[in-house]
Amino acid sequence: MRILVTGAAGFIGSTIVELLRDSGHDVVCVDVLLDGAHQSRPAWSGDDLQVVDVRDESSLTRLLSGIDVVCHQAAMVGLGLTIHDAPDYASHNVVGTASLVSAMTRAGVTGLVQASSMVVYGGGREICSVHGDVTTLPRTSVDLSAGCFEARCAVCGEPVTWDLVGEDAPLKPHNAYAATKLAQEHLAIAWAEQSGGTAISLRYHNVYGPRMPRDTPYAGVASIFRSALAAGRAPQVYEDGRQMRDFVHVHDVARANLAALEALATSAAGAPSGHRAYNVASGDPHTVLDLATALAREVGGPEPVVVGGGRPGDVRHVVADPSRISKELNFAAHVAFRDGIAEFAAAPMRS
Repeated sequence: MRILVTGAAGFIGSTIVELLRDSGHDVVCVDVLLDGAHQSRPAWSGDDLQVVDVRDESSLTRLLSGIDVVCHQAAMVGLGLTIHDAPDYASHNVVGTASLVSAMTRAGVTGLVQASSMVVYGGGREICSVHGDVTTLPRTSVDLSAGCFEARCAVCGEPVTWDLVGEDAPLKPHNAYAATKLAQEHLAIAWAEQSGGTAISLRYHNVYGPRMPRDTPYAGVASIFRSALAAGRAPQVYEDGRQMRDFVHVHDVARANLAALEALATSAAGAPSGHRAYNVASGDPHTVLDLATALAREVGGPEPVVVGGGRPGDVRHVVADPSRISKELNFAAHVAFRDGIAEFAAAPMRS
């Protein structure tokens, strides 16, 4: 296949590009090299990288000539600093995706794999011992400061427990980034409906691995911990460190994209059009403190410090049910947590 990859110079995008090329596919690489993600042009971005903003529909339409499918990784990522980041998130993520699907329609491209995120779920699946699946009360800054970290049932006010969240769970974004990731999915759905194309949204859980950016507030928690350790500082863990997450290695995320793109090739041969969402996760959840401790021990750095409090817009627990992608795309993560952390701890981080 001839595949256009947006965000191709990024942490995840560049890993996907390498796997696609190793698998025999022809890849067109597009990235705007956004300052918040790239302090300089990454060493792994080749001379064929097209420095194009996905909001530039005319340039995209030209590059899409002869493309079979699109792998859309370009996005402004992370929780951000304040709500004042919302216009930038909306511009890059929402307007960028709208421009891309418009250009795809002009160019006659009928397959899209779009990078979504676990953040569309908000707090994941939450279970009250009395009321079952429930909506929870918002966690306030007062709660966090008082050490009340678990979400509480909106009916009785008692703490809830977490369970695996499947793709059909209610979607309830808690911050500007999450809202724009959900908007990207909605645009993919609308495009598939209006164009007769096929779209797949891959809801990444906590991705980590080589090529993560360092020293940026928009990076994931694994990168923040690694950056602290590289500077000789103890990782600071918010709340009590018992927040549950699914940490999935970037090589597995790349493999999930390959599986989805190859499924689109089958769709082009006669399978029905439409949209499908999939969790991309390891299936082996760990706490945030587990992550910080494992990284510290791998690099021989100071043990993590649990500092309480919390980040505005963050959630207590979100853990994926990966069964749909296993059944439908025959994908399962291969990289074990211990092995992945050992590799990540030894890998250079990019500036």
